[in-house]
Amino acid sequence: MPIDPIPLADSKITGGFWKQRQDVKRDVSIPATYVQLENTGRIDAFKQAWKPGMPNVPHVFWDSDVAKWVETVAYSLVTKPDPALAKQLNELVASIISAQQPDGYLNTHFTVVEPHMRFKNLRDWHEMYCAGHLMEAAVAHFQATGKRDFLDAMARYADLLDKTFGPKVQGKIPGYCGHPEIELALVKLYKATGNKKYLDLSTFFISERGQAPFYYDIEAQQRGEQPKPIEAIDKVFRDREYRQSHAPIVDTEEIVGHAVRALYLYAGAADVARETNDAELMAALRKIWDNATNKKMYVTGGMGAKAEGEAFGDDYELPNETAYAETCAAIALFFWGHRMLNIEADARYADVMERALYNGTISGVSLSGDKFFYVNPLAANLHGKRTLQRTTWFGCSCCPNNLTRMELSLGQYIYSTSASKDAIFVHLFVEGEARVSIGGQAVTIKQKTIYPWDGKVEISLAMAREVEFAVKVRMPGWCKSVAIGVNGAEMDVAKIPMEKGYMVLSGAWNDGDVIELAFDMPVERMHAHPKVEADSCRVALQRGPIVYCLEEIDNGPGIDGIVIPQKATFLPVFEPGLLGGVVSITGEAMKLETASWEGKLYATRTAKQQKVQLKAVPYFTWGNRKPLQEMLVWIREAI
Repeated sequence: MPIDPIPLADSKITGGFWKQRQDVKRDVSIPATYVQLENTGRIDAFKQAWKPGMPNVPHVFWDSDVAKWVETVAYSLVTKPDPALAKQLNELVASIISAQQPDGYLNTHFTVVEPHMRFKNLRDWHEMYCAGHLMEAAVAHFQATGKRDFLDAMARYADLLDKTFGPKVQGKIPGYCGHPEIELALVKLYKATGNKKYLDLSTFFISERGQAPFYYDIEAQQRGEQPKPIEAIDKVFRDREYRQSHAPIVDTEEIVGHAVRALYLYAGAADVARETNDAELMAALRKIWDNATNKKMYVTGGMGAKAEGEAFGDDYELPNETAYAETCAAIALFFWGHRMLNIEADARYADVMERALYNGTISGVSLSGDKFFYVNPLAANLHGKRTLQRTTWFGCSCCPNNLTRMELSLGQYIYSTSASKDAIFVHLFVEGEARVSIGGQAVTIKQKTIYPWDGKVEISLAMAREVEFAVKVRMPGWCKSVAIGVNGAEMDVAKIPMEKGYMVLSGAWNDGDVIELAFDMPVERMHAHPKVEADSCRVALQRGPIVYCLEEIDNGPGIDGIVIPQKATFLPVFEPGLLGGVVSITGEAMKLETASWEGKLYATRTAKQQKVQLKAVPYFTWGNRKPLQEMLVWIREAI
């Protein structure tokens, strides 16, 4: 049975881990990325003043970078009004709208650089990808400000797309974008406007994708290109899997190709499946989800093993130092998981969301909020190769504002309510409060916690009169034991009903009632599936939802030589002065000695080992203290 997420306007993060991060995003990330958008010409592109020979040629995907900044700021304003920022936002929105053409078209590249190529190469260019991000931004702007100007402009653009694309029998172009994103955006636009044709267009894009005859081959012939046999086409830029056009979704069981494109596509498909009650599509999405998370996901929630094509590898192909794991891919996994969660109310989706949220997404930004990773490997700068560190911007800069918009919209991912409004679901443990309608009256639910550093969570309820409903609290997949109390009375956990990973606390609730949770949070050794060759005889340390890593600054050079004994114990300690305040992990280990191997490659003896004190820090914090440091997640374990 589908459940309904709490709107961002009704959910506010008030303290703890995520309030600290959101403050940095508001104070640092938003202005820093705006400066980059200005300096690179992305914002001025909407003035349509560019002429041949001028610098900063508007690129095919630039509009999406600006759109994500707009969406980010809109989310920020929902929960923290800022008149100066609102003025800056509305001025930028006015500039974007001014670039719209009379027929509704809006794309800076194809308006001033190659106007004759509009909709001529859906395979390689990003027109509808950019349109989708502009639509998402318009919906967020409308929800934040109540102004309809941007929303109406994007509705006109969607009207143009609806007139242009659709079934060939209707005289339309049966095409779809090479980079999925428009699909989920059209569903958002449908919900904001009530215009069902936007949902219908998204449904067409989802169902037409991968059907024969392949549209991209037809389109290429129309451009004068001669299609080649698929085996002769460059595997990075011409492979159908790369663009998710290799097969219809309903015939797909394995996640392949470009990771971000795949994950955005399946997020949009989940939206369509929910809105249209498409059981066949939903069944396919479950199979793809299982393949993605059980055979191709990193322990950090990272997605995409291969730099070539920014793509998924084979099942269990999860190299560490060469892992691509683009920041946007982990974010897209989080988005897809949330949609699946609200269709089926199954905690397995929230578990994956949490894994990505605390590890593979936020590792993409520095603690200072102004430097970013595009890729997030699980080992770095080893073997004398020191190249990876965060930077302020990229030529293809999809990740920075994507990450910031996710963090500043986090409030809408914490809770859901049942369709019958007789239950509140608690998916994530975040200090804050939310307003919900339960049993015909307003209920405020509050969380007090320093999670993820501690497993204690206090949930309090406020209401005008007694209401009977259920509070359904996720039992995290990483947790083996929990203590629960209600109004000071300890409960027998074994007698609490469980529904798809949620503990069901039902009854008549009154103003001031308190639920106390204490999730046991020991340091755990994580082992990979035996088929994951890269992690054979290695373990990753995890405590709660946080995956840990070793850094050279704490353990000296040559960290890949550290070996954890079978009986080693670990001590987690909160260090307020370390990396903004984190729990570190220390313990005894051994380290392989390499000095006596100088000038030798092989020998008839094993390497000597010496005792060392191991120190691990949260993976998402690595690279913040000293540049170009060695880093390692999967650590050797003694056999």
